[in-house]
Amino acid sequence: MVETKGPTGPPHGPAPSLWPLGFAIGLTVALVGLVIGSWLSVAVGAVLMVAFGYVWVRDAMTGGESTAVVATPASAAVAVVDEEPETGTYGRGTFLGLTTLGLGGVISGMVALPVAGFAVLPAFVGQGTDDIDIGPIGDYPEGEFVVATFLSDPEQGEVSRRTAYVRNNGVKEGLPSFTILSNRCVHLGCPVQVNGLSLEDQKQLVEVEGGPSVELTPTQAASGFGCPCHGGQYDTEGNRTAGPPVRALDRYRFAIRNGRLVLTEPYSVGEVDGAGADAVIHAYDWVNPSVHVDGPESILYPLEPPH
Repeated sequence: MVETKGPTGPPHGPAPSLWPLGFAIGLTVALVGLVIGSWLSVAVGAVLMVAFGYVWVRDAMTGGESTAVVATPASAAVAVVDEEPETGTYGRGTFLGLTTLGLGGVISGMVALPVAGFAVLPAFVGQGTDDIDIGPIGDYPEGEFVVATFLSDPEQGEVSRRTAYVRNNGVKEGLPSFTILSNRCVHLGCPVQVNGLSLEDQKQLVEVEGGPSVELTPTQAASGFGCPCHGGQYDTEGNRTAGPPVRALDRYRFAIRNGRLVLTEPYSVGEVDGAGADAVIHAYDWVNPSVHVDGPESILYPLEPPH
């Protein structure tokens, strides 16, 4: 009996595996990291993609035609001649499978990358806030609220008009102190109004360098602020006192430059303990309305993209 080797059936591709699933998980982790601004997640996702992609391609390249030992009768024996050693070649089925896989990857990349770019890049481009000059600190009497109306981005025009409630708290430890509340309700974003009189007859326009004028209107806000849309109420520190809001009013950070009050960036507030210059502010990164920033409820909300 002579043993010969030969194919036992038609060529077949690599066996099913979980490597593509691991590659997809890595891609998902990387994209989520880009959206939330976590470079650690991006790095972990990239490592998973490389690792699973490598073993996936390796399995695809080694999974070709199979051979088996076939027994033949002695009467069918033929003379055995020396054969050249087999070289590492791939069958037509394996070649076509790898070619299809490669072309599919190229086409998927050409389709997916622009879509991913349009979906992800806006979270990183032009999302910062410019400093906003809202006038000399002398225009803000100590202990009184002034309504400041300004354009956050003059290039966009009126659509960027914002309002802040500004109170001069005096000086603490040699530094000026200001309470600067956003008028955006943290329930659904409606404009919060003063629970008191706005002295429109005392409104003034303040010229600022390199930008449009800022409107300053004295107001009597001893009773706090209220939202006309759904009844949310806030005290003079911005703490929620009634209604559906989930946290205190957002605030602006500020700087004093050449005797002028400059807004730098907004931030969110869980609550405020105390008042005025002695207030202890529980500050968080800026988030959208209706999002809890503290307490057990905060873990139920998706991560916010960078701003």
